[in-house]
Amino acid sequence: MREFIVEADGGSRGNPGPAGYGAVVSDAATGETLRETAEYLGVATNNVAEYRGLVAGLRAARELDPAAAVHVRMDSKLVIEQMSGRWKIKHPDMKPLAAEAARVFPPGRVTYEWIPRDRNKHADRLANEAMDAGARGGQWSEAESTAELEAAAGPRTVAAPVPGSGATAGTAASLVTGGTAEAAVTGETAEAAVTGETAEAAVTGGTAEAAVTGGTAASPVTGETAASPVTGETAAAPSTAETAEAPVTGGTAEAAATAERHEAEGPDASAETPTAGTPTSGAPAPVPEARAEADTRAAGTVAAPGWAPADMGAPATFVLLRHGETPLTPQKRFSGSGGTDPALSAAGREQAERAAALLARRGTIEAVVSSPLARTRETAGIVAARLGLDVSVEDGLRETDFGAWEGLTFAEVRERHPDDLDAWLASPDAEPTGGGESFAATAARIAAARDKLLAAYAGRTVLLVTHVTPIKTLVRLALGAPPESLFRMELSAASLSVVAYYADGNASVRLLNDTSHLR
Repeated sequence: MREFIVEADGGSRGNPGPAGYGAVVSDAATGETLRETAEYLGVATNNVAEYRGLVAGLRAARELDPAAAVHVRMDSKLVIEQMSGRWKIKHPDMKPLAAEAARVFPPGRVTYEWIPRDRNKHADRLANEAMDAGARGGQWSEAESTAELEAAAGPRTVAAPVPGSGATAGTAASLVTGGTAEAAVTGETAEAAVTGETAEAAVTGGTAEAAVTGGTAASPVTGETAASPVTGETAAAPSTAETAEAPVTGGTAEAAATAERHEAEGPDASAETPTAGTPTSGAPAPVPEARAEADTRAAGTVAAPGWAPADMGAPATFVLLRHGETPLTPQKRFSGSGGTDPALSAAGREQAERAAALLARRGTIEAVVSSPLARTRETAGIVAARLGLDVSVEDGLRETDFGAWEGLTFAEVRERHPDDLDAWLASPDAEPTGGGESFAATAARIAAARDKLLAAYAGRTVLLVTHVTPIKTLVRLALGAPPESLFRMELSAASLSVVAYYADGNASVRLLNDTSHLR
């Protein structure tokens, strides 16, 4: 019986992000390379890319000889342990891929072995060639591949390996921009040691990421890494460019005094203040032998009230984009779901294009969902066209109905309906004049839409194109803040905010009112 060695690898520059895999089939007796295969996958996670590499390698081996015995070698501890039957496969994205791999050869003809990353250079180079080709807008070409020569020559010189890992320079980008913790622990995923799932949740425990990388930035709010889900980069949150006004400090009178200064599409009654930068950790990296133990220990907790048991699943990440300007925006008129439903202005379309360009560069968005109103559908269409995605409409993401106040400025409402306005500013249960929607009713609707979307997009990164009140409400609910906090957040047109939701019910606000792409 002929025997083959299959070596496979996969990577994602963003996790999820632009991803690719590589696989090599060689003769077990001579070591001769018989087949190379690689593919750019578009947006996917590291683990999906690794499984896709395994499937491709097995299929290539079967094409050479369907009666052969195959020995698979990979640096993914997760894939090796799951395919060997020692770890349970829980993630819904992994189950069909594992089943597909198991069907290529009859049971008993495939064996599995974990190897360090530095012994998987050939497949690693192929995966990076595939991702590089995708970044150029093409696909990997076997005729142009130099992966085997590079693997034989040693590490690439284009970038340094990640300290303490077996990762070559070709995979360093993936690790820096959100790759799994597994590579930094030479193939052993932090959470695989606990549950056999992806390493995503190990980051949420606050200390896990520092233990793995030796000092990535941590958020003072959530204990999570400072890598932005939108940008995939570790960086201080950008400050806003607008002139800051005095923030509201409490009380109906102050809210009323400042509400007039902002567009009244939603409760924009606070000043825009610069976002504080995120501190970085100066802790030295643990020695490699201690990393797996420290990472596993850190994965046992999650940044949550009471330090609840760890949620080991990848979060659903909502990237919240407020629509671009309409003709009513600079006039600061109430513009909800019960008015004229204005379209974007020329300035608003330009803002949407800028947001689209940023999101396309980052490559993390997997789906686009919009409010049903014209300004959001137009904004979403511009972004989705740039990303090559379709737009789904969710009615629950529509703006509050401001009743008789639609189209009026704050001053005009104060003049015509002073008592109703005071009641509205004082209580989330108060409705605008003429049977509009209270903030309490809006919050209930948005919470229901949130839960529906979380069920539909578990573990994925989704762009929600919506309005001032829905975005502020999602942030408020994630923070557990009181209703009056709606008057203490600024939200600019075409701004980006991010909230991540974990399966155990915890949420993390990762970004608020980012307008850096508009400057």
